[in-house]
Amino acid sequence: MRDRRTGGWAADIGAAAGGNTRVLQSLGWRPLAFEYSATGAELARSRGLQVARADAHALPLRDGAMGVVIALDVLEHLEDDAQAARELRRVLRPDGVLVVAVPADPTLWSAHDDAVGHLRRYTADTLGTLLTEAGFEIQQLRSWNVLLRPLAALRRRASTGSDLDDVAGPVNLGLRAVVALERFLPLGRRRGVSLFAVAVPSAD
Repeated sequence: MRDRRTGGWAADIGAAAGGNTRVLQSLGWRPLAFEYSATGAELARSRGLQVARADAHALPLRDGAMGVVIALDVLEHLEDDAQAARELRRVLRPDGVLVVAVPADPTLWSAHDDAVGHLRRYTADTLGTLLTEAGFEIQQLRSWNVLLRPLAALRRRASTGSDLDDVAGPVNLGLRAVVALERFLPLGRRRGVSLFAVAVPSAD
């Protein structure tokens, strides 16, 4: 993303505590964090970030205000993901970039999804359709966490709640190493735990 757009305004939708907002900041953007929950917004604010409580269905931004919009693990929580996708398009500049991540593969649905408030899991087709119908041209759409999919499927068959809770330190380090390795492997077309998309506004 370090191109002619860098240095403009960026929006982190569903920012939670602001970890990804700080990444945008480190890349030279002027980020705004938008978070629905009071707890997440307050935590992001305590870290010195510009944050506002907002609903992704109706963002408090003018048309074409943002050079970059990220929505990582957000759309799956929303009642009307199509309306939210249109909002992401509305606030993005004509030369802007959208980055989206969502949980993949409805066959992986488990108690984990219920526990963390997911309303759906996506396929490449359903995510692609969602974005194109909202007015985006997809530049990249790939699976993510492919190497961890067998472990996730096994764990979630037996899960009774979120599998994000209380992961042991050594296990967490191992999982991070696997995710880091995946960046260098051609696995994007295989089934994974997540989907990652980069899109730009389509020409009208």
